[in-house]
Amino acid sequence: MFSPDAAILQTTPAQTLDKVYRTLQSGPLETKEQLDAFYREELNQVRGDNRTKRMEFGLREAQNDRLFYKALFMGHAGSGKSTELSRLVNTLQDQISPIRIRALSTLNPSSFQPLDVLLVMMIELVEKTRLPLEEGGANQMPSDARLREIWDWFAIEKNVTESVQSTSIAAEGGAGIKENSLWNNVLGLFAGIRSDIKYNVNRKAEITEHRISRLDELMKLANRLLDDCNNLLRSQTGREWLFIGEDFDKGRIPTARLEDLFINYGGIFLELRTHLIFNLPVNLYYSSQAPRLPFSGDSAPQTLRERSYVLPDIPVFQADKSPNQPGRDALVSILQVRMNLDLFAPDQMMRLIVASGGNLRDLFGLVKYAADTAIIDGRLTITEKDAKAAINHLRSDYERRLGQSPYDIDVVTYEAKAERLLKIYNNDSTAKIADPAVYSLLNARAVQEFNGKRWFGIHPLVVDILVEQGKIQPVNGAVPGGID
Repeated sequence: MFSPDAAILQTTPAQTLDKVYRTLQSGPLETKEQLDAFYREELNQVRGDNRTKRMEFGLREAQNDRLFYKALFMGHAGSGKSTELSRLVNTLQDQISPIRIRALSTLNPSSFQPLDVLLVMMIELVEKTRLPLEEGGANQMPSDARLREIWDWFAIEKNVTESVQSTSIAAEGGAGIKENSLWNNVLGLFAGIRSDIKYNVNRKAEITEHRISRLDELMKLANRLLDDCNNLLRSQTGREWLFIGEDFDKGRIPTARLEDLFINYGGIFLELRTHLIFNLPVNLYYSSQAPRLPFSGDSAPQTLRERSYVLPDIPVFQADKSPNQPGRDALVSILQVRMNLDLFAPDQMMRLIVASGGNLRDLFGLVKYAADTAIIDGRLTITEKDAKAAINHLRSDYERRLGQSPYDIDVVTYEAKAERLLKIYNNDSTAKIADPAVYSLLNARAVQEFNGKRWFGIHPLVVDILVEQGKIQPVNGAVPGGID
């Protein structure tokens, strides 16, 4: 029988290959125990700037001035954004209580509407506020007056939508709530809204139009609810709510949905009286649409502290293709706390570190694949054969990403991509100017972005692909910036 505990991250280093999967899970570190066991400060040293510290400073500054801190926090896939947000939450646990909204699990990625995000925030706020103190809540419900306002806002809509007409659920066991109480009816309403947002892909157009026509009224209600719930939390714990919007940068969400949310309806975030940090694709942040994003300077009101940060990649090479030893050492420290390094045969750990290009997700995937290969063949350590199998597997994946797909937004030929890759490889200063080719290569992770003077590099596996194609020539039998 499957046990949920089997998926729990083991917080002591794996001593044998068959336990490596328990410590090298690719998900973010979330709890204090996990962060204490596995997070290494060396990562911020090689990234060149501690983005988490800057967000911490901004939040403390905003609270001192009785303002609202709002930020966009971005980074390329596998760079560790969610873990950095967990660090922020743990560092500020005496000042904030987080409400983490994950787009892929809460919304319908392909069809959600901007107001869906606002409604989910309101639902989460009410439900979190009612949680016991030890679970991060205020152990109190919003006033009946505020619940009545929520009920009345949707009561008008009941003639329009069928999806939230059923607004009564059985009383929560042991909670002492009367079945027909206002609170119980609001819980039923929330359940209907959640289901509609997550699963109803054929929502009638008049529902969305009806809600948008009443957006101003809903925003006022949301802010009154935020004021109430913040006051309840503050009076019980001294903390304030912080909304964290995650997964909005994932490829499963169409660009049109993100532009609608963050650009056409970005004012929602500006007007909400709360602290919030949301992520979105780096490509959108670098695009011509960027000046229209919320918290972009001139568009931000003076009643908040606005910031935008991009989390850089971890370099394994310098810009001149020589080894970046601090970056490699930081990645060694990451592996050291997750597994016994004697499980690697000589030179194989560094080979996999270089092959990962410093991407944590790639590094964990490479080591797990190599460990599985060794186990299948009956070996007790990761040998050259195992490392090579893992590298070949991931290199094939990167090669597929360089092609075209009918689902790509911009059609960029491989010839155009290869030309841009070579310019970046040769440190052409014009090569990092944003265009569809650069966006495509960043999305494919073929191009990496580093801190300092913001320089681009080519993933080592992609360098090897270009060598195989004869586009890059080895120097004295070696390939600068590559693996083989």
